Amino acid sequence: MAVPETHQVIETVFRIEQAKLIAGLARMVRDVGVAEDLAQDALVTALAEWPKTGVPQNPGAWLMAAAKRRAIDRLRRNKMLARKHAEIGRDLEDERDTSIEDIEAAMDDDVGDELLSLIFTACHPVLSTEARAALTLRLIGGLTTDEIARAFLSSEATIAQRIVRAKKMLAKAGLTFEVPRGPERTARLASVLEVIYLIFNEGYAATAGEDLIRPALCSEAQRLGRILAGLAPNEPEVFGLLGLMEIQASRLAARTGPDGSLVPLTEQNRAQWDQILIRRGFAALERAEALGGTDGPYALQAALAACHARARKAEETDWHRIAGL
Repeated sequence: MAVPETHQVIETVFRIEQAKLIAGLARMVRDVGVAEDLAQDALVTALAEWPKTGVPQNPGAWLMAAAKRRAIDRLRRNKMLARKHAEIGRDLEDERDTSIEDIEAAMDDDVGDELLSLIFTACHPVLSTEARAALTLRLIGGLTTDEIARAFLSSEATIAQRIVRAKKMLAKAGLTFEVPRGPERTARLASVLEVIYLIFNEGYAATAGEDLIRPALCSEAQRLGRILAGLAPNEPEVFGLLGLMEIQASRLAARTGPDGSLVPLTEQNRAQWDQILIRRGFAALERAEALGGTDGPYALQAALAACHARARKAEETDWHRIAGL
């Protein structure tokens, strides 16, 4: 494989694995900013080595192993807590005699919790809503600073400063980088859902700029929602929000006319509605209801949206059901 092709493969792999890398590293070093730097270091190492050695069979595990070694070097240089140093040192000794496949298997044991903890950290209420949204898109979504800036019609410098300040604030707060439990989990989950909902709404009904909708932001919010649903399968409001986003997104192609003007719901060409997204939305809503989340704010909104999605024509809309909801 030619070097340019290898570099393209590396960049694709890194974009896929980035969130997992940062999640695992943040749990190790207790600092989101440092974790992101270590992940970038692993990317640079791959760009230097893979063109010569070829793409490894398990590239995600290779990147994590490389990043862990850099983390250990950093911990040693900074003379961090002896307990943590010893713990990571033991991990290094294990890695010296362990195959990449074994490392990957060990990583996968708790990667779900690690990624979930990163989501809860990025959406921590200690940060402003805008900072939470930017940091979530950067760490979980894998978007570049420029992509986030363009999505929110802001300057790249502003978004970069926002992300840097957010990471510094998280480091200063001394968070544990663990999935919260009990009442704290409920409170933090509300913050996570709020951020994803904000990202989706900015795509569904843009608050600034010439375009009324930004489908790319909606897609990113849906992707984040699906990730969260896979990591928190027993949280009804997660599925309520996912159902709401899937159903609302199904109408994006019909929401604007050829001239970019808004087309009211009752006048939309329903043949343009995405039936696959509608079915996904119905399934998520059913899951939320099965988990006892019928009265949750996102599930209620999803139920309202479902009433419109079930009507093949505007005049067939179940307005009695909508009034009841």
